[in-house]
Amino acid sequence: MKRPWDGQNEYESSNMGLEFDPTNPLCPGVIRSNGIVCNNLTPEYKSTYVFTNDFPALLEDTPSPPQSDDPLFRFEGVQGTCRVMCFHPKSNITIALMSINDIVNIITRWIEQLEELGKTYVWVQIFENKGSMMGCSNHHPHCQIWACSFLPNEPRIKDIKQREYLEKYNRPMLMDYVKRELKAKVRIVTENIHWVVLVPFWAIWPYETMVLPKRHIKRMNEISENEKTTLASVMKLLVIKYDNMFKTSFPYSMGWHGAPTGQMYDDSDHWVFHGIYLPPLLRSATIKKFIAGFELLAQCQRDLTAEQAAEKLRSQPDVHYLQSS
Repeated sequence: MKRPWDGQNEYESSNMGLEFDPTNPLCPGVIRSNGIVCNNLTPEYKSTYVFTNDFPALLEDTPSPPQSDDPLFRFEGVQGTCRVMCFHPKSNITIALMSINDIVNIITRWIEQLEELGKTYVWVQIFENKGSMMGCSNHHPHCQIWACSFLPNEPRIKDIKQREYLEKYNRPMLMDYVKRELKAKVRIVTENIHWVVLVPFWAIWPYETMVLPKRHIKRMNEISENEKTTLASVMKLLVIKYDNMFKTSFPYSMGWHGAPTGQMYDDSDHWVFHGIYLPPLLRSATIKKFIAGFELLAQCQRDLTAEQAAEKLRSQPDVHYLQSS
């Protein structure tokens, strides 16, 4: 953190852009990137809007390769689908600047997508890449939903480790973890009656956070209507604190993990639903953390402690800097 910096500085812009951009394919009524007018469902959408990605990384119909017993070179076919979900009809708004009701609408649509896609696919990954620093190609507020026929590496490892913990201690790992963090109080950023936001003990990114429930919830579709509202509240407060940190629209990748879907995963008592926020900024709005060198080749290290990161986030105002008087 104290090392002199003559490396890369990112571009910073406080300009939120136009409310409606007639050239942006995610705006209501605008021609999509593949040339199709957005009139499939609701061309002039007023809340959220979901459509199949015009440039998907996963396809519903793919060929199956022949079986192989080769000890080195093996591959298998996978099926899936990729969807885009617009959060709001306005382009110049983010979660931090939305109303609680707007965010509840987003959560409700996430649950609908999880339930629909979960009938067909083993894993439904909801994620948001916010900001060009995180590779986001369109500034309109949106997320992506990828559903696939296999269990990807990150959730596969979580599935194994949480199952092992439950078998050994007869309690869900992350529920034990929440209890310990609520008692210690040193890594908590904010909490309410149903949810806690904290910097995890094992965090790698400088201001990495997790959103965890205070009761055992396995998947997002198990949360109650009240829990939707309180989840929307902590999501909004967290990203306000992020933005206030460096007076910028804080970039991040975030997503939700819960028990896998489909009949194969009915036995999922070891899972606890949770959210992960992975922001890259380190020192300022223009200097990010780079994972390179030792961290790529050996092991990641922290630039500041989880406790320091939590304290810095916790100390940020609860009112967004663009809306403070």
